[in-house]
Amino acid sequence: MLPSAPHAPVPAGASRLANVGSSPVREILALTERPEVISFAGGLPAPELFDTAGIRAAYDGVLAEEPQRALQYSTTEGDAELRTAIADRLTGRGLSTGPDDLLITTGSQQALTLIATAMLEPGDVVLVEDPCYLAALQCFGFSGARVVPVPTDDDGIVPAALEEIVAREPAKLLYLVPTFQNPTGRTLPAERRTAVAEAAARHGFWIVEDDPYGDLRYDGDRVPWISGAEAAADRTVLLGSFSKIMAPGLRLGYLRAPAGLRRSCVIAKQAADLHTSTVDQAAAARYLRDSDLDAHVRTMCSAYRDRRDAMLDGLPAALPAGSRWNRPEGGMFIWVTLPEGYDATELLKVAVGHEVAYVPGAPFFAGTPDPAAMRLSFTTHSPDEISEGLRRLAKTFV
Repeated sequence: MLPSAPHAPVPAGASRLANVGSSPVREILALTERPEVISFAGGLPAPELFDTAGIRAAYDGVLAEEPQRALQYSTTEGDAELRTAIADRLTGRGLSTGPDDLLITTGSQQALTLIATAMLEPGDVVLVEDPCYLAALQCFGFSGARVVPVPTDDDGIVPAALEEIVAREPAKLLYLVPTFQNPTGRTLPAERRTAVAEAAARHGFWIVEDDPYGDLRYDGDRVPWISGAEAAADRTVLLGSFSKIMAPGLRLGYLRAPAGLRRSCVIAKQAADLHTSTVDQAAAARYLRDSDLDAHVRTMCSAYRDRRDAMLDGLPAALPAGSRWNRPEGGMFIWVTLPEGYDATELLKVAVGHEVAYVPGAPFFAGTPDPAAMRLSFTTHSPDEISEGLRRLAKTFV
């Protein structure tokens, strides 16, 4: 252990850190690790639903049959079998994709970081939904980009507002989570996706379409990816992840992008980590070959649908009169707006005192925050635990 000194020097931080804070979500999770706390804060998959046996069998098969390859260095682009399996899944869902269109990343969060590294200069304008996925705001903050919020309504980003902003802002890219968005759970309708794609074609900005939740649909019909729109096919990046449907601990994601940008991302990744874990990629490819991921996802969706419904059923009694919330068709989150005058950040301290937690909505806004907003995640706990958590939450507003 290094010796500690009473006044040990602290290195000067890089200037790009100056305007980037730590994640409030991560801080809340640290505060609520006590097992007696029912936490609606983290967007965590239910661990009891992991296909532990199938994943173990995949690792066992890889290490028994091809240990030297699985434990060796690999290519930056990623395992060829895994890329082929992902390409087949995307193509089967209507988005024509080949293995060479893909780059395997260490979670889709790294994919977003690589895009920012490859595309953004300090001062470049990045458009985001308001509210927006919090880690994306951190990522763009590190890049030195100027983040410009685009207004949203209950259906997501408002195309007319986007048009007005891009007419006056030289936007480099638009980042959005169009399906079961984090934090709101909203899904952008097909006609708005077309409008976004056409705006990108007219005004020359890129679209980064983040889709970590799209497979977790409980109601309604699948909405086509923006990436499949002809108008924006040459300027759209699709990010995907196995964290929500296989296991987050694998840290496996991918990006699908046009060749020139994808090559730039490969170079950025070589500087970051050379390549994503070889053995984890090989195990994921083996799992996709030998197991039925779609059947597993159906099992997850059945459980999550019950949990979503339990939360929706309990919200009227748990929240003060005049509160509003949505009914997401999938994903992990319900977006709540308390009546005017309530401050969800201040009330969190009271809630934790009653052994329940949530995430205040204010940190998700790139524009003017709404202090009355809060994000509730329903995936981690059983319906009975959700009901008990909501009874505890109701005490917060007494």
